[in-house]
Amino acid sequence: MYDVAVIGAGPGGYIAAIHAAKSGLKVALVERDKVGGACYNVGCIPSKIMLEHSKLVQEIHRGTEWGITVPTIHIDFPKLMKRKDRVVEELRQNIEGFIANAQITMYRGEASVSAERVVTVGKQAFEAKHVILATGSRPFVPPFKGLETAKYYTTDTFFDIQELPKQLTIIGGGVIAIEMAFALAPMGTKVTVLNHSMDILQTEEPDARPIIKERMKQLGIELITSFIFEEISGSQIKTSIGTFEFENLLFATGRRPNTEIAESLQLKMDGRLIRTNKDYETSIPGIYAIGDIVGGFQLAHSAKAEGIHAVDAILGKHPSAVNQQEIPRCVYTHPEIATFGMLEHEAPADAIVTKMHLPTNPKALLEGNTQGFMKFVASPEGDIYGACVVGDGATEMINAMLAAKVAGGSVKDLARMIFPHPTVSEHIGDAASAVFGKAIHQ
Repeated sequence: MYDVAVIGAGPGGYIAAIHAAKSGLKVALVERDKVGGACYNVGCIPSKIMLEHSKLVQEIHRGTEWGITVPTIHIDFPKLMKRKDRVVEELRQNIEGFIANAQITMYRGEASVSAERVVTVGKQAFEAKHVILATGSRPFVPPFKGLETAKYYTTDTFFDIQELPKQLTIIGGGVIAIEMAFALAPMGTKVTVLNHSMDILQTEEPDARPIIKERMKQLGIELITSFIFEEISGSQIKTSIGTFEFENLLFATGRRPNTEIAESLQLKMDGRLIRTNKDYETSIPGIYAIGDIVGGFQLAHSAKAEGIHAVDAILGKHPSAVNQQEIPRCVYTHPEIATFGMLEHEAPADAIVTKMHLPTNPKALLEGNTQGFMKFVASPEGDIYGACVVGDGATEMINAMLAAKVAGGSVKDLARMIFPHPTVSEHIGDAASAVFGKAIHQ
């Protein structure tokens, strides 16, 4: 008998399992594939590695513009992909080590769960007082007419490529689609992004989109929007505005939750997602669900927070609900986008919005990091409703702004901080001062 059985060893699952074990519970962890889940194996980690490769190429070009000339850039793509594999494997080994050090019993294989919390994996079966479902999601491919005639990639298969594509057409306009365009185009791939909606990155900061689209244009990425998909035929995509040829095709059109276990248990659902209460307990007492199979953001760090919360609820600690306004959202384009809390159009009518452009920051200017800004959305009294950073290193700088909010602070606290000079982050203090009309560099 285990105290907790966790189904799925992705970021939400393995962290929940380790947190439970280090809290004194006897824990079983089940994984049918590789630890780390989609994030580590076919998602955020391999994509960010490829984006780092791409960023380095862009840095070399920037050096040439400044006067540091590199005669030629030779890209050994198979070697880059081997590096990707080494990094992913090292991270997986780290996770395996963390699991072993926590004295968690690991089961390999497909799991089934009964309402009585009996978990079966192959020929093995065991009981658990509590079960946490963390089964993640899989790529979604729309049922286009003629799809069966085309060869295409999803994010589950794309990271296995060994040759740099000469041409790549990406269907989608969300975070994954745009990140992959940025990963390939600087290395010489001719990238076309087909997005039937009017704009890209529609869940992100609106003021960031023109900056990203301009950078895409500079990188030679062809962006096609506002049309209707009609049919795929071999290597052609027919739309309401014309036909587009492709050599390689990647679907980056979102993900669907893996809810097969939930269906077999007949759990109550909200559409495709498992319905839970504030502690992530499902309609069957003692069975919890976290991550991509429940509502909220489909983000690794969101799943992590939910997993820890579920374990603390099992321990009877009565944890506070995970605050969606305190979950950062990151896009690893060049420049990066990082946001938390309310966007400008979501805030109350009396909200004060400040925006400090990076070219007025000395460190940003000397780095050539001028595409971007820092933004606060705050109450007239200085309470932080939300914030956004667009620029190189945005996904790191957002943490200082978020830390103030989580700690119960306000823009007043950030305005009176003494930031080192010259740093890009000192713009945070100036953007905070701007809420009260006292910014220096504005």
